[in-house]
Amino acid sequence: MRITSVQAMPVSYRVPEGRQVTLGIGRTIKRDAVLVKVETDEGIVGWGEAHHGRCPGAIARLIDTTIRELITGMDPLDVVAVWDRVYRMQLASHGMGAAAAMALSGIDIALWDIRGKACRWPIYRLLGGGRNHVPAYAGGISLGWQDPTALAEEAQGYVEQGYRAIKLRVGDTPKRDIARVRAVRSAVGEDIDILVDANTSYTTDDVRRVMPAYEEFAIGWLEEPFPPHDHRSYASAAALGSVPLAAGENHYTRFEFTRLIEDGAVHFAQPDISKAGGITETLRIAAQTSAWKISLNPHTSATGINMAVTLHVLAAIDNPGYFEADVANHNPFRDEVGGKPYELDSNGCVQPPSGPGLGIEIDEEFIRAHPLIEGPCYV
Repeated sequence: MRITSVQAMPVSYRVPEGRQVTLGIGRTIKRDAVLVKVETDEGIVGWGEAHHGRCPGAIARLIDTTIRELITGMDPLDVVAVWDRVYRMQLASHGMGAAAAMALSGIDIALWDIRGKACRWPIYRLLGGGRNHVPAYAGGISLGWQDPTALAEEAQGYVEQGYRAIKLRVGDTPKRDIARVRAVRSAVGEDIDILVDANTSYTTDDVRRVMPAYEEFAIGWLEEPFPPHDHRSYASAAALGSVPLAAGENHYTRFEFTRLIEDGAVHFAQPDISKAGGITETLRIAAQTSAWKISLNPHTSATGINMAVTLHVLAAIDNPGYFEADVANHNPFRDEVGGKPYELDSNGCVQPPSGPGLGIEIDEEFIRAHPLIEGPCYV
């Protein structure tokens, strides 16, 4: 089998007024994704998702103008050889860095989809896993900066749906963050795990101010208080209290995770499979973190492709943590690109799709109906 075609498809949609949410990185006005279609000479087609990097046209262009030529004609089942060729030609040389890692991630996922379809197995089975139950938390692109009363009502609604964990967006001001966390803890009780995500918007002084309250309200983790390169602040914040830090969605490849792990400040690893290097590299990161007794709690991206592949990986590794469930009230990328790839059970858990490869069918008509919209997705 040989790769005959590689095509990147940047897609976008406007978030309607009234459904926009505000996080530490701004207010959402549109959502973007980059889908990757890989075709073979035996007619098997694989689909992947590359993170858009807030510049989806650039990521798609990198795939279509450079990486495609590097891998056309290669064996799609030899994922390590494809990964290594792109790494040597784009990641390790000339500083393409994050953009190349995101592009490679989408291609790698598509190749694993092909592998699964070729042998008619779901990806989790190829990886040595079973259709395992994975605990999920509510909080992907939701539970943003709201009035504490409204936020508590929304959180209680997710608990009633069956979620046993919720993630709140913080990074506003310490005073308002604490008020929101207090209201939610009061509403959901002591048995629900509350996680918080600052979206890189805190300073070490902010952490010093919020940490006593987060300890009081038994917060499960404080996610990304700082940008990924701010190693000094992570080290300082880890000493400010007992609430563990989480990070990793903006770290690329096992090489960046090596320092994240060895610094010892972060206790929950969160690679995004559409950013960190695809399935092939995420398995390496999972092995690294497993050796340090750190669980893997992947960040999920825009569409059902990333959500499905995240579930496949979590069902097949020995250190799975939470699945990040996207509970946005409007996300056609989740619901229509390939159909929502998961359902919450009564225990607050989800399972990977059971069909071959990713286990989802991609709606190409939907893709054609949602072309790239230029401009920022957060303002």
